[in-house]
Amino acid sequence: MIAQSSKSWAVVLAAGEGSRLHGLTRNSLGVVVPKQFCSLQGGPSLLQEAVQRAAAVAPLERVCTVVAAQHRQWWKRMLNCLPRPNIVVQPHNRGTAHGILMPLLNIASHDPDAVVTLLPSDHYISDESAFADSLRYAAALACGDDRSIYLLGTEPDQADPELGYIVPASRSRGEPAPVLRFVEKPSGAVAESLLEQGALWNIFILVASVRALLRLFERSMASAVRTMVAMDGLGESDLELAYRYLPTVDFSRDVLQGQEAMLQVLPVPRCGWTDLGTPPRVAATLRRLSEMRVGPARRPNSSVHLNLADRYRWLQRHGADPRFGHADVHA
Repeated sequence: MIAQSSKSWAVVLAAGEGSRLHGLTRNSLGVVVPKQFCSLQGGPSLLQEAVQRAAAVAPLERVCTVVAAQHRQWWKRMLNCLPRPNIVVQPHNRGTAHGILMPLLNIASHDPDAVVTLLPSDHYISDESAFADSLRYAAALACGDDRSIYLLGTEPDQADPELGYIVPASRSRGEPAPVLRFVEKPSGAVAESLLEQGALWNIFILVASVRALLRLFERSMASAVRTMVAMDGLGESDLELAYRYLPTVDFSRDVLQGQEAMLQVLPVPRCGWTDLGTPPRVAATLRRLSEMRVGPARRPNSSVHLNLADRYRWLQRHGADPRFGHADVHA
């Protein structure tokens, strides 16, 4: 077990709309609730579970989260465990790159030696303890290396064309390797070939020193870095106005790609990871949890968060598309 480092920080990304799941995440009033504010089985929301995951690598006073202003009604109560300055509110969606850059600049100003873990808020992991060990190991590697960026990749259990893949230069069990290339959503045949090459599923979790991450941004979007630095300290209304004129920039496509020389991929043992970004994967996860009879364990929150398992069963009973295609159907 690798303990938390005194320099470890974590950033949970939770500003997305989850538009592909709107058919499932519509509540009884017909209001679409972004998936990160829903629970799988009536317990904590996916956002709260992601914050707990982040707390395995950094104390809560060094856990930040990026949220959207228009989602305040959902995140305000869920994030009362975090210091208010750690909640980074985006006035408008201008892509994941700006959502990541803003908290990085804030962290760098407080702790220039920080090591940062970036975590999405739409994952399910059955073995959180094993996964936490991998996070802490990646943070330990980054503590001694302020030039590399460590991506976590998990061992695939099938050739899934809906996921992204990382092809490593070599495979040494449990040790990082340089990244050769990324392959996003390949055909079934290409996915099979990637598995034979030792490719890993890209789970979009990064760990690196804040210096290395800002260096990555400066290589790809130096003007945006200068703009965000200039926006520091703006009041809410001025920040909202400035955000209107920012370009939309995707972190994976516009920042990471082409910077493979800085990247190392760290294999994560199979720990029941799944991405909840698409209807088929959410449906498969809910079916698997039902078959395993996992939960409902933490009912106190069930009246607060939209319960995706209950919602999925309701859709099935009413003959709706199991992939949530009938987005206008609601209880």
